[in-house]
Formats: sequence, C-alpha cells, structure tokens
Amino acid sequence: MTESAPLNAAVGLASTGSAPAMRRLWRDRTGALALVVLAAIVLMVWVGPLIYPVSPSEISFDRALLPPSSAHPFGTNDLGQDQLARILSGGRISLAVGVTAMAIAITLGLLVGSLAGFYGGWIDGGLMRLTDLFLSLPQLPLVLLVIYLFGEPVRRALGPEQGVFVLVVSVIGGLNWMSVARLVRAGFLSLKYRNFVQAAVALGASPWELMRDHLLPNVVGPVTVAATLAVGNAILAESTLSFLGLGFSPDVPTWGRMLFDAQNYMEAAPHVVIFPGLAIFLTVLSINTLGDTLRDVLDPQGK
Repeated sequence: MTESAPLNAAVGLASTGSAPAMRRLWRDRTGALALVVLAAIVLMVWVGPLIYPVSPSEISFDRALLPPSSAHPFGTNDLGQDQLARILSGGRISLAVGVTAMAIAITLGLLVGSLAGFYGGWIDGGLMRLTDLFLSLPQLPLVLLVIYLFGEPVRRALGPEQGVFVLVVSVIGGLNWMSVARLVRAGFLSLKYRNFVQAAVALGASPWELMRDHLLPNVVGPVTVAATLAVGNAILAESTLSFLGLGFSPDVPTWGRMLFDAQNYMEAAPHVVIFPGLAIFLTVLSINTLGDTLRDVLDPQGK
C-alpha cells in the first residue's frame, strides 16, 4: 500500500459511508467468498465444540494415528486424541492470539502515528527514528530472545497458559505496529492543513478534539485494512513460535503446536499435518484476501 492510499481510503469511507462500502464488498466475489470462509471458520471454532463434544485432551493409545473416519472425521494423533476436537479447541486460542496481538499493534501504531503526524518537529523526528529502529530489528531472533529471557518468569507470575498467552501477544503486537504508525502519520500530515481542520482550530478545538473528532475518523479506512492483515500475520507468527516449540505447552492444542507435534508422522499419518495446516492456510488466506478487498472497496480511486 502506498502512502497516498490512506488518504484515498479515508476519503472513500467518509464520502460513501459504511453501508455502500459493504454493498461493494459483497459485489466483489473474491472478497465476499473470503468473508464467508472466515465467518464459517470463526463460527466453527466457537460453536463447534458444542456441536462436537469430544474431549480434545483424552488420550487413548489403542486408537493412535487412526485415519479420518466417521468416528473421527479428521483422524487421531500419535496419542489417540481426536484431531477435529483439537483443531476446534486450539482455533479459539489461535484466533484470540491474532485478534489480541492486532489490537496491541493497532493501538501502538495509532498512538505513535497520531503524535508524530499531528505535532511534527522533534516529536515527529524522534518517533519516526524509533519506528525505523524497530523496523531494522530482526524480528524472529528478537522474539526468540524475549521468550527465552522472560518466558519462565511470566509463566510463574501468571500461570503456564495465561503467561504464555500474554507473552506471545505482547511480543507479536509490540513488533508489528510500525506500518500502522506510518500510515496514520501520512494521513495526519495530509489532513491537518485542510480547511475543515483549520476551521476547527479557529473555533477553539483542543489538540485532543482535533485528533479525536476530525483526524482519526478520516484514517479509519487504512487502519481497518492494516488491522485485518495484522490478524493474519499474528496467527502466522504464533504458529511459527509453536512449531519451533517456543509457544504454548503440548496440552494447549494451537494449530502451530499441532504441526510441531505431528512433524515426525508426516509420512506415516499425513492427516495429522494436513488438517491443522489447512486450518492455518484457509484462515490467513481469507483474512489477507479480505484485507486486500477492503483496501479496494475503501479506495474509490483504486480502479
């Protein structure tokens, strides 16, 4: 996305409203399909365990590595645990990680971008150099270092599952706010000298009121697009950490953890790899496709 896209998207959202934008989204077959697939995945993850009440943690070695069947639609893993139940249960955690990390990244990006774009001067320079610093950091080695240094203290303080969740979403969200900050800054720089903003200044609006009521609503478009893409990136990042054995513990069946546990059985029982991998693939693909469609829908000059 170019830096002119935020203004175009903001103008499109402000001038057309959300209802016409949704109609254009539904008219785009690819975007509509991505939305339907994503909604189906979310519905299955949150409602599926109620419809398919099979324990995801029950171990039975006499049914280990069974292929897909009517009793076990996605087969079983090396411990005899039902794969479908684990995918449905772990999907909640994977999606929660994606949404929470996205919220952290968007919040930090909005804060840094708003202050840099509104005040300019040394504040802008300092915040942008901080952004450049974070962009220059190698993310995966830094994530591994943070988890290695703070993993055990956080687990002891918050518990094994909650501690890992807080640590993972904090690291992923804290290393993915830079693009949002740049988008918001570019939007503020393009808008703050417009007539409607200068009129609000003449009427005595405070800096907070200018940002809240006049500038931030006009960057909703690009931030919405960035938010959808951030969810997919966070799910991939969590899956990578879990696959490397640095995420959640084995009894927490996130999709990445399932791939890590199944890597030794790819030839003997490929279904233990195919189904969690397919869940990650469809979720990230639908989110990214939806983000690209939203960018086109909210940018009337895109075509």
